[in-house]
Amino acid sequence: MKTQKYNEGELASLNIQIDKKIVENLDIMSRNSGISKEDIVVIALKRYESSHADYMKVVPELD
Repeated sequence: MKTQKYNEGELASLNIQIDKKIVENLDIMSRNSGISKEDIVVIALKRYESSHADYMKVVPELD
């Protein structure tokens, strides 16, 4: 997992205000895992996005 590329392609900046404890936990997770904060955020958002495809108005295809 640590060698996998998560944040590829054209990059854009995102500046948001979130709970201070979340930011602190992100710093801890990044230090302890060796995974960049950016990659942790991308991993989490991709997982959220795949669980909530309806928010993107995407209907999953069933075989």
